[in-house]
Amino acid sequence: MRQVCMASAVVAASTACTPPIEPADLVLRHGRIVTMDDVMPEAQALAARGGRIVAVGRDAEMERYISPSTTVIDLAGRLATPGFIEGHGHFLGVGDAKLQLDLTDARTWAEVVAMVADAAARARPGELVRGRGWHQDEWNPLPSPVVQGLPLHDDLSAVSPDNPVLLVHASGHATFANRRAMELAGISRQMRNPAGGVIVRDREGDPTGAFLETAAALLDRVRESAAPADPHRQAELAQREALSKGITTFQDAGSSFEAADLFKAMIDDGSLSLRLWVMLQEANERLASRMADYRLVGHGGDRLTVRAIKRSIDGALGSRGAWLLEPYADLAATTGLNTTPVEQIEEAARLAIANGFQLCVHAIGDRANRETLDLYERMFAAHPGDADLRWRIEHAQHLHPDDIPRFAALGVIASMQGVHATSDGSWVPDRLGARRTEEGAYVWQKLLQSGAVVVNGTDAPVEDVNPIRSFYASVSRRLADGSVFYPDQRMSRLEALRSYTLSAAYAGFEEHIKGSLTPGKLADVVVLSKDILTILEEEIPTTQIVYTIIGGRVVYEADVAH
Repeated sequence: MRQVCMASAVVAASTACTPPIEPADLVLRHGRIVTMDDVMPEAQALAARGGRIVAVGRDAEMERYISPSTTVIDLAGRLATPGFIEGHGHFLGVGDAKLQLDLTDARTWAEVVAMVADAAARARPGELVRGRGWHQDEWNPLPSPVVQGLPLHDDLSAVSPDNPVLLVHASGHATFANRRAMELAGISRQMRNPAGGVIVRDREGDPTGAFLETAAALLDRVRESAAPADPHRQAELAQREALSKGITTFQDAGSSFEAADLFKAMIDDGSLSLRLWVMLQEANERLASRMADYRLVGHGGDRLTVRAIKRSIDGALGSRGAWLLEPYADLAATTGLNTTPVEQIEEAARLAIANGFQLCVHAIGDRANRETLDLYERMFAAHPGDADLRWRIEHAQHLHPDDIPRFAALGVIASMQGVHATSDGSWVPDRLGARRTEEGAYVWQKLLQSGAVVVNGTDAPVEDVNPIRSFYASVSRRLADGSVFYPDQRMSRLEALRSYTLSAAYAGFEEHIKGSLTPGKLADVVVLSKDILTILEEEIPTTQIVYTIIGGRVVYEADVAH
């Protein structure tokens, strides 16, 4: 129960001989507080003042911090931990996903078509119908005919003849278009594949509607002709979603200068309370001319940091865009796609070094990871005076065994997403084969045991931004059919919690202010309805967020709290 309390006369008498203590703004008590601080791993109570933690300890010790103006929350035995840090997500994308069709639960192509038919019937003629979240490996049965496991556009075009339709793959690395969208984009049989992308074609050479990796940019004309998105609204929706899931810091995996401007303005006017750590995703030329002006560390009371660059060297495993050393097991004609030339990423690396930015490279396939590690190693050798750069590989989903120990040796952070393993596990062996899957797919324990720092997250809106779901995937690796995906790579519960707190803070050079409930650090706390560190494994997914606290202020309170 949340209430305002006054210290009792008995407590006042017992502390009469001690120096007066400035009252706290917030006290949490009567709980199990797991701090992620080795000095005091667990406590019953916590006091915060001025947005920071001032004391952690036993219930009785916190009594002297309570005054009539102190907000006191009785945890009633519940678990409190450091606030969750989303280690890799797309902030505006989370909000934008709320404004289009959600196809994540579609289990057949026919369901997707039906959802589009309904949306097109309600749309104005010519209005763009958008959706995201479909995945062909989730469909049973597969439609017929298919090309590379993907349907043809005919059924979709039949139900939406007057409305362009663009449906983004669950991974974000492929887009399906109907005939009207392709007409508006000027797509023809004669059009060549762009570098790093594929226009999927039928036997006659006609586009089927599927555009993989960089080829999806050929549809930008259709996107741009639609009513412009409202990024402020997207940010509001994303913040609401993140706070309700216990997230106190969101590491945004790729935003424009304009988005960074928006975040700063919303923090300055008080409409954004969530903490953001942002990777800039801009062309090298724009970065060279403007990135120095955008470098921010701890702006607005540690609400906004912009000090990283995002690049993508390959695509996704689901769309066969991940760049592999050997051909795909289920499509021997391809080894995936190099979506950004290595030379361009190397230029971004030089810009990062020169301007004090971290470099964060999306790499999923084993060749993509090797090329990125090789690039990092070259840059580190060329700049021996720049120690502790904490450059990151985003996803690191499939590694060659020889490259696993290189993360720790080079000090490269593996920014991974636990929930991807359980979302993808049923079809990963189809793509890679059994040997490669066992040796290097989602190998959290192999990385941890080698000494690497592993960060968790969801890649939202690719997955639900819910940390509880990713935590469960990390400790169980249990697939939808009940089987366990290579159980030897499961994290312990404390390892999983660390990957969502202290390790994630370290990955952003913020471990001195967040990631553990230590006096002097920011009072960012999440309170859970169940103790995810001790309950039965199968109960973990039913855990709810009770309170989300940022800077000692409750920013989300669930009905379950009462």
